[in-house]
Amino acid sequence: MSVNIKKGDTVRVIAGKDKGAEGKVIQVLREEQRVIVEGVNRVKKHTKVINQGGRAGNTGGIVTTEAPIHVSNVMLVDGKGTTRVGFKRVEVSKRRPDGSTYKATRSVRVSRKSGDEI
Repeated sequence: MSVNIKKGDTVRVIAGKDKGAEGKVIQVLREEQRVIVEGVNRVKKHTKVINQGGRAGNTGGIVTTEAPIHVSNVMLVDGKGTTRVGFKRVEVSKRRPDGSTYKATRSVRVSRKSGDEI
């Protein structure tokens, strides 16, 4: 299964304890089909004190961080609401190193609700 969400997209959580929350995608984990969303699925992580390297050591304590959530539990936000993601081939003109141009097609993401390019 392909992941249609990219880093930097704004998504809304549609299932789970943070349902309804919106945030920006920080990281996409393609192999696990998971995404890390800013401010969603916050967990407390206990870190150990590391004193190696003098002043560059870790102080330790409890750190709050975002945990990954499954990509099926988020939906892309487009304009006013959520939408599914589709793909469309668009004809573009490209330039060769010698300066001449030619026509080629490029795949772009489109909103399934409005049909606009994302």
